[in-house]
Amino acid sequence: MTETTLAPRVDVRRAADRFATAIPWLYSHHSFSFGGHYDPGNTHHGLLMVNNDDVVTAGQGFDTHPHRDMEIVTWVLQGSLVHQDSTGHSGVIYPGLAQRMSAGTGILHSEKNDSWRLQGGDAHSEPVHFVQMWVLPDSAGVTPGYEQREIDAELLSGALVPVASGMERHDGDTAIRIANRHAALHAARLQPGQHVELPDAPFLHLFVPRGEVVLEGAGPLGTGDAVRFTATGGQKVTATQASEILVWEMHATIGG
Repeated sequence: MTETTLAPRVDVRRAADRFATAIPWLYSHHSFSFGGHYDPGNTHHGLLMVNNDDVVTAGQGFDTHPHRDMEIVTWVLQGSLVHQDSTGHSGVIYPGLAQRMSAGTGILHSEKNDSWRLQGGDAHSEPVHFVQMWVLPDSAGVTPGYEQREIDAELLSGALVPVASGMERHDGDTAIRIANRHAALHAARLQPGQHVELPDAPFLHLFVPRGEVVLEGAGPLGTGDAVRFTATGGQKVTATQASEILVWEMHATIGG
């Protein structure tokens, strides 16, 4: 990872242009190369390597699988997702709960839409819709870990709320910690007419997981649209309907 100076650029990526994986229990859209979908010109932006927009049917999900040397942040939009891992952590992730898993030297985990198996009660039929994002850590071989934090109340403000960050300026605030001092994820829930201003950073990634907004200088963005900013920031994002946005602020990139 290196700091860099590049020409300003605003690169709009439309939802329909994403890679897609569709199997009976999973419908997934990939903003970057992922799994069997590979484009050498679309492997990351800044430090962000994965931005998967997933819908998983009830009773299904990802069986136990390994990860290594990756900071993985999961953001649920609808329904609930059960996380279980080899460090002994288990829990139900739901809208407004920030969750991070540090894979570090190696971790096994599963993610399933079957919360009744932990909480009891009848099985539900609701799918779970979530966005999973991966960034590289500052250093390889960190100790695997897990953190979650409820931030639903902060999201009521309509402002950009830090969700997950390794930046010093977010120490002690809402954000859960990730092992990269150059990266931070922000989220906002916006009602029609509300707006936020994007941070300034060498690299930004704006994703609209639901709703519709207008980006100053670029126009309307709908559900599933994304924008990759290089060497620019400060633009206003204004909701035209009830919307949610996810913004990665990054002060370094992979490689250089």
